[in-house]
Amino acid sequence: METEMTRSKWFIPAFAGVLGIVMLAALWVGGDPVGGVIALAVMCGFGGAVLLGGRSETVRGLRGDGRDERFRQIDVAATAIAGTVTISVIIVAFVVEVARGHDGTPYTWLGAVAGLAYLAAVVVLRLRG
Repeated sequence: METEMTRSKWFIPAFAGVLGIVMLAALWVGGDPVGGVIALAVMCGFGGAVLLGGRSETVRGLRGDGRDERFRQIDVAATAIAGTVTISVIIVAFVVEVARGHDGTPYTWLGAVAGLAYLAAVVVLRLRG
């Protein structure tokens, strides 16, 4: 029997707020307090939109309430698409950096982590199934 983990409707908004505060602190320490305030505002705006999203099926799915098997499949597909796009951007950025005569850092590390995570996931999922 599959157990379902449900989250409070406050999880995503609270997480967005905490992440916004972390971004504010990091940008402030890095010398860009205005950028930090903008980042905090964007994250709080996103959290507020998710919290106040009302009856939207998409927002309810993002919040964690109203999830069903269909939304889980959408979530897995969306995650795969986002991962593919991100890895493609990392590869292109690496190639551009190397073509400019640089060593490709930090794209080398990002690509290596993505590749290792993919391989580990394939092995773990294969052993489980």
